[in-house]
Amino acid sequence: MTDPISKGLLPEGFRDRLPPQAEAAADLLRTLLDSVSAHGYERVSPPLVEFEDSLVTRLSSARPQDLLRFVDPLSQRTLALRPDITAQVGRIAATRMAHIARPLRLAYGGPVLRVRPAQVGPQREAMQMGAELIGSDHVDAVAELLGIALEALSAAGLADMSVDLTLPDLVGTLASGPWPVTTPLADVQTALDGKDAAALQGLDASRYSALIEAAGPAESALTRLKSLNAGGALDTRIAGLERLVATAAPHAAVTIDPTERHGFEYQTWIGFSVFAAGVRGEVGRGGTYLVRHPGGGEEAAVGFSLYVDGLVDAGLGASRRRRLFVPLDTDSEVSAKLRTEGWTTVSALTDADTPKRLRCDYTLDGEELIKL
Repeated sequence: MTDPISKGLLPEGFRDRLPPQAEAAADLLRTLLDSVSAHGYERVSPPLVEFEDSLVTRLSSARPQDLLRFVDPLSQRTLALRPDITAQVGRIAATRMAHIARPLRLAYGGPVLRVRPAQVGPQREAMQMGAELIGSDHVDAVAELLGIALEALSAAGLADMSVDLTLPDLVGTLASGPWPVTTPLADVQTALDGKDAAALQGLDASRYSALIEAAGPAESALTRLKSLNAGGALDTRIAGLERLVATAAPHAAVTIDPTERHGFEYQTWIGFSVFAAGVRGEVGRGGTYLVRHPGGGEEAAVGFSLYVDGLVDAGLGASRRRRLFVPLDTDSEVSAKLRTEGWTTVSALTDADTPKRLRCDYTLDGEELIKL
């Protein structure tokens, strides 16, 4: 039987990025980070590995079996590879940067690794980029982050975007106030997850069917939400949605699904997902959440994560570089000057090297640049 290692095979869910996709990924990450940093977000770079118990404590709904783990030969403690960077930024904000005045604006970019691939693709390794504002979950803070995310994606060349807004805590808020339920709240939420109005009827929670009907384009969804008799419990949520719709509308189509919870388990009052034509799955997601402090306190925050791999797979970032063949014995100062002018120089090392062999578009003939 052929040894898979000798054939260059990789573990399931992992892949090599070759030229030009590898360069496209690096360029896109740089573009996204530059766009975010222009708004005052300072970059942090957490390690790829942390203690398992630290990651499990800070990650939403994380279990040890959900992490790629190994025993550290130095400390003899179990370490884990991060499946997400957001929680690491929260740790940094709550510990190493706890003394910095709030709001604290941080950005990051790097690889994450999962035990199992995401539902939208087979890959277990992904490039994640994002920004976090620690110290506030006010609607103005959310609007800032949502606007920055869309601006960064536009700078990366993405068009035809859509944003889906959701209210992760809405059902719980209504159940503890104007719309009490006699059955377990989890059953009501499960029925809403499945958009199952019949199940809500059987749970004696038929009034919650109105939330299913409220899902759709922003304008009609807001109209339906405003018509619900919820004793004023929706007023601040509706005002927040209106503010965010106004923020996103110039850049993307906006929809609202007030009961969507999948992937928003640790979000508080608002969550959002970004999609785009030609990109498989979500381009990114974000919302408000709580940062846990070592002493037991919590701090409001809002942030977003963008997924670079989907952008690369959609063909973004792959700019064609002008590769210029430099013959043997060319003065190095000539090549250096050409690089300052934006050329990518590829120098011949032997007489066997030719422009075609080195995949060049141009060749240098004396002082003349000749297109091939």
